[in-house]
Amino acid sequence: MTASEISWIVLTGVLGVQLLFAIWNLSCLPKIRSLDAQRILRPASDDELLVSVLIPARNETLHIQGCLESVLASDTSGFRMEVLVLDDRSEDDTAEIIQRIASQDSRVRLLQGVDLPPGWMGKSHACHRLVQEAAGQWYMFVDADVRLKPTAIRQTLAAGVEQGGGLVTGFPYQVTKTWMEKLVVPMMVFTIISHLPIFMIRRSSSPLFVAATGAFLLIHRSSYEASGGHAAIQAHLVDDMSLAKAVKRAGHPITLADVHDVTTTRMYQNGSEVWNGYKKNMYEGLGRKDALLLGTLLMYTLMYLVPPLGLIFGVFTGDMTTLMYGLTGTLLGMAVKRVADYAGGQPWWLALLQPISMACVIAIGVASWRAGRSGKGYVWKGRRYN
Repeated sequence: MTASEISWIVLTGVLGVQLLFAIWNLSCLPKIRSLDAQRILRPASDDELLVSVLIPARNETLHIQGCLESVLASDTSGFRMEVLVLDDRSEDDTAEIIQRIASQDSRVRLLQGVDLPPGWMGKSHACHRLVQEAAGQWYMFVDADVRLKPTAIRQTLAAGVEQGGGLVTGFPYQVTKTWMEKLVVPMMVFTIISHLPIFMIRRSSSPLFVAATGAFLLIHRSSYEASGGHAAIQAHLVDDMSLAKAVKRAGHPITLADVHDVTTTRMYQNGSEVWNGYKKNMYEGLGRKDALLLGTLLMYTLMYLVPPLGLIFGVFTGDMTTLMYGLTGTLLGMAVKRVADYAGGQPWWLALLQPISMACVIAIGVASWRAGRSGKGYVWKGRRYN
């Protein structure tokens, strides 16, 4: 047996283990919709829970009306709701849309943004200001591009009450229309299903085992205060992950749940936004650790690009050993992607494009690393972050 064959056997073996891990990991992901919210959230007249829905909005003309309409249509059996929206110095008519809706529904209140103080990231400061005005026992952070089904807040609140406080979050179903969106955006769930032991998020106190998205994040007031809130992470570019880690350090529980059946979002509108959004988050999301990012990208290259390249090489050269191992590795990689796409509610055929998706992720990761290391920083929604 040659060294090349041994390498192929090891690689396909690793991919097989990765597939088994992904399948098991998916089985550990709790589903929000399975909760008996009616049993957990029993109306108690004056003692009824108050949930503060907090929406930071900057240049969100395209999204804010649909977001607010979906929030206001929520089933609020067992709790009361206030909706606070901060217009973060938008350059479009975001504020006018919010004010018009607020004039029609007393639950909605518009807050005006201020100049960004030194040391603060834009979204963190907006969330901090929203919390200062919130009266609820629970804070429900929702991004302006998210749409909720009527049961979304109620079932998520039931999960929070059942775990006794802490933080509950989940990734909304990702609406994708352009090819860059289809190739890259679902890879966010792929990363979690492939690498993060989901059962450890609840069981371990280590901040290493955590995942969160600020697009849909519920946190109890006491947990927010114990973590230090957004004031403690004001300079962190990836605020959602930083907040979740702070909650863990404070000893409060965290649940990552499957919410794609009750929430949807279209995070980006075109390829340029996909590139810049992921470029902003990848290096920062790994704590600006060069070895971790570059090691991950190298691992992705070996596991998910080498097999299809081997398949192509085998087809054109007639090397049957390389062809068969390349085909096996490619199919295993696609199967891992299919498990992740199933978790996110994505169509089956996206798994067939897994090598292209991975190539895009690797390219964005390299760009993210170069921008972070060079000091050029990142540009998002008209603001530059270094």
